[in-house]
Amino acid sequence: MNNNTNTAFKNISQNGFAKPQIMTSQLFERWRTYIYENCGIYFQDNKKYLLESRLLKRMNYLGLNSFDDYLTYVLKSANSINEKKYLYEAITINETYFFRNQPQLDALVKTLIPDIIEKNGRNIKTRIRIWSAASSSGEEAYSIAISINDLILPRYPNLEFEIVGTDISYSVIETARKGVYREYSVRNMPAYYLKKFFTVKGNNYELNPEVKKNVNFKLLNLYDNAGMRSMFNFDIIFCANVLIYFDADSKIRVVNQLYNSLNKGGYLFIGYSETLHNISKAFKILSFPKTIGYKKE
Repeated sequence: MNNNTNTAFKNISQNGFAKPQIMTSQLFERWRTYIYENCGIYFQDNKKYLLESRLLKRMNYLGLNSFDDYLTYVLKSANSINEKKYLYEAITINETYFFRNQPQLDALVKTLIPDIIEKNGRNIKTRIRIWSAASSSGEEAYSIAISINDLILPRYPNLEFEIVGTDISYSVIETARKGVYREYSVRNMPAYYLKKFFTVKGNNYELNPEVKKNVNFKLLNLYDNAGMRSMFNFDIIFCANVLIYFDADSKIRVVNQLYNSLNKGGYLFIGYSETLHNISKAFKILSFPKTIGYKKE
């Protein structure tokens, strides 16, 4: 990086933080377009302040003094490829905890998995693949693994299962792989599961290896066509609280990819406040107690 560029990137105030310029409407549009084209997240006009505040955190770390400088850094810097992962982390929300959506887990262990096993034959070894898309720090994927370990394997010992958790954020994927959580994450955990599947070490709750071994995590942008094509042969997909960040076109694109990732007869769960209405007619809607799901026929 030359001296002129470095000076532009390092204009820092006395308190050590960058002095950002106001994000103009034109610059907001450039940022919004860039983010949309790269990960499908669309910031509405009324979310301009939210985008500013999230970018500012990263700008302060880098010592950049304007939103324009940061966009230039992302687009043209020698570190632009690595910087994208920090940008995605800055603009996404990773609010999650164990057993956040109990009705979906109930449908999984009471209906879906038993139906798949019985269809294949109880005495025949069955392998089920489950994808937790936008898995954040892993609580959803591990909640699925705990439920299967405790409620399915004793009834169906011939079952083999694999859970894949993906997220666009590198830092939350690293947290998921470690499987160590604080009290906030386990606050909704049944006490029985907490005692059976976790080891308490100070203020941390460490997940037991018998659960972790069934879950693999990988970095994935749901808006990356090549990456999405690598996700296939899944029987069940959980993709909760993701579509709410996309506009209609992005929702259609992502849901089509999820459809292609499912085996015939596979199932899709999305978030409480999300719907496939006007997004896809390819799925059959299924009703379960306190939740709904979608089936690929």
